[in-house]
Amino acid sequence: MTRFARSTMREMTLRGIILGALITVVFTAANVYLGLKVGLTFASSIPAAVISMAVLRLAKDSTIQENNFVQTLASSAGTLSSVIFVLPGLVIVGYWTGFPFWQSAGICAVGGILGVMYTVPLRRAMVVQGNLPYPEGVAAAEVLKVGSPDTAGEAGADEAAKGAGLRDVIAGTFVSVGFFLMTAMRFFTEQFQGFLRVGGTVTGLGTGLSMALLGAGYLVGATVGFAMFAGVAIAWFGAVPILTWLHPPTDGMDLIKYANSVVWRQQVRLIGAGAIAAAAIWTLIVLAKPMTDGIRASLAAMKQVRAGNAHSVPRVEQDIPFHYVMALSAVLLVPLAGLFISFILGTPLSNQLVVLVLAGVVFAAVMGFIVAAASGYMAGLIGSSNSPISSIGILAAIASSLLLVALLGHDGVADPVVRAAAVALALFTTSVVLTIATIANDNLQDLKTGQLVGATPWRQQVALILGCIVGAAVIPPVLNLLQHAYGFAGAPLDPGMDPAKTLGAPQATLMATLATGILSGKLDWSMLGIGAVVGICLVVVDEVLKATTRRFRLPPLAVALGIYLPMTVTVPVSLGALLAYIVDRVLARRAQAAGVPFATYADVPQRRAMLLASGMIVGESLFGVAQAAIISLTGNQEPLAVVGDGFAPYAEWLGGAVFLVACLWSMRWVLAERK
Repeated sequence: MTRFARSTMREMTLRGIILGALITVVFTAANVYLGLKVGLTFASSIPAAVISMAVLRLAKDSTIQENNFVQTLASSAGTLSSVIFVLPGLVIVGYWTGFPFWQSAGICAVGGILGVMYTVPLRRAMVVQGNLPYPEGVAAAEVLKVGSPDTAGEAGADEAAKGAGLRDVIAGTFVSVGFFLMTAMRFFTEQFQGFLRVGGTVTGLGTGLSMALLGAGYLVGATVGFAMFAGVAIAWFGAVPILTWLHPPTDGMDLIKYANSVVWRQQVRLIGAGAIAAAAIWTLIVLAKPMTDGIRASLAAMKQVRAGNAHSVPRVEQDIPFHYVMALSAVLLVPLAGLFISFILGTPLSNQLVVLVLAGVVFAAVMGFIVAAASGYMAGLIGSSNSPISSIGILAAIASSLLLVALLGHDGVADPVVRAAAVALALFTTSVVLTIATIANDNLQDLKTGQLVGATPWRQQVALILGCIVGAAVIPPVLNLLQHAYGFAGAPLDPGMDPAKTLGAPQATLMATLATGILSGKLDWSMLGIGAVVGICLVVVDEVLKATTRRFRLPPLAVALGIYLPMTVTVPVSLGALLAYIVDRVLARRAQAAGVPFATYADVPQRRAMLLASGMIVGESLFGVAQAAIISLTGNQEPLAVVGDGFAPYAEWLGGAVFLVACLWSMRWVLAERK
């Protein structure tokens, strides 16, 4: 404890709040863009920690706890951006034409702060007393220890302390921005793919040319990346050819266009959704007992603290007092009810206002607590980046839609106008639950980092609340900017917009499809049922692999995402995972030759890969937001284009070749021997 004594005077500082808020704006915008484009977000704790250390090392009195406070604040808002997995669905179904600031920000702020409050009682059992690995929380703590002035002189401190970590982030950013700029100028295409007709069937394979997705592959790792590619294989080498053979086009539509727009989009994606739901339910079943035990142990521990002398509780064990947690949670239900009232008033559902508001608040509060515990446990088990948050959103969308059917009756939603309002309300309710889940997913990960660096829990919890407020202010204007610049797939587009340039918003599209299908009674349950069977089979295969081998796993949720997401998204992620696997194999051989344990030898290169990948994601995402601003100002959908359509055949091959070179460069950068 003496090691952290000095830091008690400098942890939650004004400069830390300002720096954390600025980093929050950057990473929130980047995550919103990435999530809408490909359906994935990235954990911002480690890059935020690196940036914080690079800035605060200019101040001689900065501490490891102050840096941790900054990354906690920044990571919470970056995580909160996962609300885009649902919220754009309100535009896709045509209920909103944009994102009203106060309603959108209110969802993020109220849901996010409830997520913080719900996980305070879980900290002792899941973080302190439990044996969960918290991979990203531990990694962030190691980065902070290496680069902090508190740990100067310790083994391995030189590289990050001298700013090498920041150079990795900057290198990834510059490469990513450069590649995206060439794409915006139309010297490169955004994807490289081909399709093959075999008799009356179609198959195909391709990849998106995106440095951000390549970086995401580095971060998710080989197991998840390979599992996602297995999902691509199931979709495009199995489901699409079989379904095009069983149900060929009858209206003269081109076979390839039919396979893409009808078979894959309307049928195979529902199979993927069913598999996602089955995998998510299995995960919750597996976690039910440890989750319940964790809640019980945490509540018992907090009662012991309250019964004792508060002044005798060590600083590193001081949470926000439990009575404050309960009071704030109860108070937050008032603005939550206000959000539901403002959303329902003036709609065809107004005559059921009281019942629907009460049901919405109770559902969001209770379901939110359940998913908070589940999300926190899953984050501790597999990390925030790999935690199946979108699957929890899918289950919440189904549950909220079924609740509305029960309250309104099938006859009550028979009218298309009433049904449209009910679909929107289901998505609105789901968005609140999802914000609670995302912050819970991040909160315990950050608290694990804080435990390892001697931080004060209640100060971190305050940082998370501040991050939710900042993120809530940033997300709506960024969403509006991207919507009016690019549009969302399946949503009404502004005049002059190019449908090929729209942002996919895959999870929001799925949530809207499920809610609409359930409330209209027209959901294709057969495809969802097939997907559920596929998901069960994937669970069985993974459990067999778990029991028979320690090296190979096939996470069912990752496979299901591979089925559901476009191959132009999943293939580059899988490619990044393959590069990470190759890097690890090379490092293992070097460590063996040097007679050094792999973990020790690979620590710095693996951290370098993590930071380089984060830079790739941030660079492309921020440039995408900047380009959206230019599009909005000029009204030109391709304001940076230099060449015309005639260059397209060359752009595909040129982009593919440069992308391959960038892949090789990334491995060389990570593996380079440095003093």
